[in-house]
Amino acid sequence: MNVWKIVGCVFGGSLILAIGLLIGHFGISKTSTPSWAQDLSKNVDEAFIREFMNEVNRDNIRENLRKLSQYPHMATTKGDEDTVQMVLGQWNDPHIGLDEAKEERYDVYLSFPRAENPNNVQVVSPNGGRPFQSQLTETDITDDQRDPNVVKPYAAYSPSGNVQGKLVYANQGKMSDFETLSHFMNLTGTIAIVRYGGAGRSAKAINAAKFGVVGLIVYTDPKDINDGITDESKTYPNSWYMPPSGVERGSYTESFGDLLTPYYPAKNFTYRIDENNIQGRPPIPTQPIGFGDAEKLICQLDGLAANSSWQGALNCTYNIGPGFRTNGNFSGSDVHVNVYNYEEIRSSANVMGIIRGSVEPDRYILYGNHRDSWVHGAIDPSSGTAVMLEITKILGTKVKEGKWRPRRTIIFGSWGAEEFGLIGSTEFAEDYYSKLRDRTAAYINVDISVFANATLRAQGTPPVQNVIFTAAKQVETPVSPSLSVYDNWIRYFNRTSSIYGGLVPQLGTLGAGSDYAPFLQYLGISCMDIAYTYDRDKTSARIYPAYHTAFDTFSYTDQHIDPGFTSHQAVARTAGNVLLRLADSLILPLGPRDYVETLENYYDTAEKAFSNRLSEKSISLVPLKNAIARYKQFSEQLSKTISDMQDAEETPLRVRMINDQLMLVERAFINHFAFPDKLYYSHVIWASRSSGVITFPGIADAYAKAVSTELKADWDQVHHHITVVATAVDNAASTLQTAASI
Repeated sequence: MNVWKIVGCVFGGSLILAIGLLIGHFGISKTSTPSWAQDLSKNVDEAFIREFMNEVNRDNIRENLRKLSQYPHMATTKGDEDTVQMVLGQWNDPHIGLDEAKEERYDVYLSFPRAENPNNVQVVSPNGGRPFQSQLTETDITDDQRDPNVVKPYAAYSPSGNVQGKLVYANQGKMSDFETLSHFMNLTGTIAIVRYGGAGRSAKAINAAKFGVVGLIVYTDPKDINDGITDESKTYPNSWYMPPSGVERGSYTESFGDLLTPYYPAKNFTYRIDENNIQGRPPIPTQPIGFGDAEKLICQLDGLAANSSWQGALNCTYNIGPGFRTNGNFSGSDVHVNVYNYEEIRSSANVMGIIRGSVEPDRYILYGNHRDSWVHGAIDPSSGTAVMLEITKILGTKVKEGKWRPRRTIIFGSWGAEEFGLIGSTEFAEDYYSKLRDRTAAYINVDISVFANATLRAQGTPPVQNVIFTAAKQVETPVSPSLSVYDNWIRYFNRTSSIYGGLVPQLGTLGAGSDYAPFLQYLGISCMDIAYTYDRDKTSARIYPAYHTAFDTFSYTDQHIDPGFTSHQAVARTAGNVLLRLADSLILPLGPRDYVETLENYYDTAEKAFSNRLSEKSISLVPLKNAIARYKQFSEQLSKTISDMQDAEETPLRVRMINDQLMLVERAFINHFAFPDKLYYSHVIWASRSSGVITFPGIADAYAKAVSTELKADWDQVHHHITVVATAVDNAASTLQTAASI
């Protein structure tokens, strides 16, 4: 090779390098960002949310509900298994399904009546006659009640037994009710009849047994459910009111989850406690009846007239007994309660569906609704399942067509055996405890999606408040396209907020009434429950009148609850909007600052109610006050940090850090040792409370006990619970503090 060839090669190479540098300098934008980086910083797509809401079809929801409620589907029955396959089939559909769907089964302890030997209540005359027996099931008003799979009325988990005694009327079966009765008579050996409301189902029987009552009858008074209406011609099918033969079934337990495997998933290998060690079940035979039968018993009672607050809407004055009046139909007779329940371990299925996240697949948004019912269950729970199936159909179609994928993973749960005590959701929470605790940002529950068609009713922990507000402002009400769900909601339920600077809708609080309970009370996940409900100024019904009866059917819903299914559509749009914001927003739309009002209100209540006696015992609330002030400081700082952020300029790790703070702040309120006598209840703000003082439950209940006993050990427990709450609030504040601080 000669020298000129060498020079030529060097020159040519230099020229190519120079051209490349020039192209690199002038041809590539200095501001261009790789597509993967753009995906990391992408925020929620408002246009996609509008597209989703426009596609929510009320006719689809109506058809879903018709199919779901066509037959009774009590947990583990053939009807229930059919709904398992219905949900699973849609979620596995190649065109409208999710990324993955599967059954997850648990072997759970359930209670059933014997079909061949129905439970009943009888009047037994002195000569052994039976002048009265309660109806064995509801009257056949439509073909729905004639279905052979309608379970006859019973109190699940009531012990079997045949007991007899003089009848007494004990109002709502509260401890105070039995205490009042005990001043007038010896209750030992009696049968008590009580109405629903005022105390939990099982608590009524537990309270009764403490006073020597040997059997319990429970009914729904028309004063509490029918606005006082007893005339059969004015009840279903002519209105939404419960007919006289309607009987509310239910689970009579005080805790939730499988009763034999507390804190562990109920699998075939799981250790099970002895049945005799189950706590919170009725200790005496218990049976529900309709108000038509209750009237025949109560209106024949002897004794003093009950006070005005105990009077109901049956066509007589309620006397308290004991026994029947001498000039009546049942003179000298006793009442006999016959219960033939049995318990059995059965396989119950959750159906789980997943849409995997594209950016943060290890962060979960949960959306759930139980599937099982007591009878046809059109409202409870199929109204919620019908909505969930419409939401998943729309989102599943988008995923299958490659048009959308959420930032975070969405997990849908169709829970089994909820009616027996939130079993399916609780077993799932136990089964995946660590994963859910570490990765779940929020849980959306839509159980009964439509109680009635007047307004939205939302419940939740404070951090979810604003995302519900945002969604509700974007959804039109069924009554007018110019009126948002938010503006309609604020007309019915509202409060004044210092944080929001004026009137806002009232977000209700959560207890343990539906499948959010294990996620909130045990795992410390921010939760909400969304539904449409009735105008409280127009009805005093404690719940929709066909609740848990054989009249909760498709025709009942179609004719009286939501004709046109526009309220179902509004709930689907609202819940779906919330779901998409939680799944797709760059910064999780959770507002820990909203906890400040709750904490301050609870503290002010405790200080006013307890401070004088606490001072006498040298117990101070100041540490709690200081912790709340610290929480307020750091929640405001984090809120300002988020409001100052520029989405496109934020590094993914900083976004992730802030989202973890927002996700984990609810966990700080969990203390698994705070309430050792309450299974699963670990949330120091929202645990159950027996005290009537609306404040921190542990402090309120400990204070009530200490005042009643005046024992030093009980006052020490008050101090203990102040420490529990102050420490939890302080830990929540630390969670919100700059992550690099300590």
